[in-house]
Amino acid sequence: MAMILGCDEAARGPVVGSLVIAGVLVEDSKLENLKKLGVKDSKLLKHPRRVALAEQIKKLADDYKIIVVSPKEIDEAVESKDKHMNLNWLEAHKIAQIVNELSPDKVYLDCPSPNIKKFTSYLRELIDDEKAEIIAEHKADVTYPIVSAASILAKVKREEEVAALEQMTGQSIGTGYAANPICQKFLKENWDKYPDIFRKSWVTWKDHKVMKVQKKLDEFDREHGEKVE
Repeated sequence: MAMILGCDEAARGPVVGSLVIAGVLVEDSKLENLKKLGVKDSKLLKHPRRVALAEQIKKLADDYKIIVVSPKEIDEAVESKDKHMNLNWLEAHKIAQIVNELSPDKVYLDCPSPNIKKFTSYLRELIDDEKAEIIAEHKADVTYPIVSAASILAKVKREEEVAALEQMTGQSIGTGYAANPICQKFLKENWDKYPDIFRKSWVTWKDHKVMKVQKKLDEFDREHGEKVE
C-alpha cells in the first residue's frame, strides 16, 4: 500500500494572526473513504461542517500534522534580505517539515506559488526521501480529496486561533483580512496594542505606523508654531 499525503494552508493573506499549514496522511486504499465523508475545499464548507469533518478526518487518517506559523516568522521571511527566502519558500520549508516527518510515498499539495515548476524544484531539495513523488497544482484542494482534507484541518485550526485572539482582545477581528470592515476597525484601533498578532510586513499595518508618525510630526509642528503644509 502506498502512503499518500495531502498538504494545504489557511490564512496566507490576513494581516492578523498566524498562517496554518496542514498535512494529512492516508493509505491509498482509504482515499475513497475521504470522498464518502464529503470532504471538499474548506472554503466551500460552513464552519460547523468543517469542525465535524476535521474530527472524522483525524480518525480516518494514518497520521496528520498541523504547523502554526507566527506573524513574526512570516515577517522575517517576507522582509528577508536572503534571496532564497520569502513567503513561498517559507511555506516550502514547512511543507518539507511535514513530508519529512510523515514519510509519504506521494505528496499532493496546493501550490502557493504561480511558478509551479520552480516551487516543486525548491521543495524537492528540502525533502529527505528522493523517491517521494510530488504533485503540486493550483486549486489542488478542489481537485484532490486528500488535499481538501488538509485544507479543512488547516482552516479549523486557523479558526481556533482567531477565536483565541478575539478572547484575548475582547474584540472581533472579522476575517483577519485587511479588506474586511471589521478587521479594518480592529487594525485601526489596535495595531500598536498587540504587536505580536499582526503581520508587520503587510502594507496595511505599515500604513498605520506611517500615519501615527506623521500625526506626531504634525502635532510637534503645531506645538512649536511651525506651519503645517
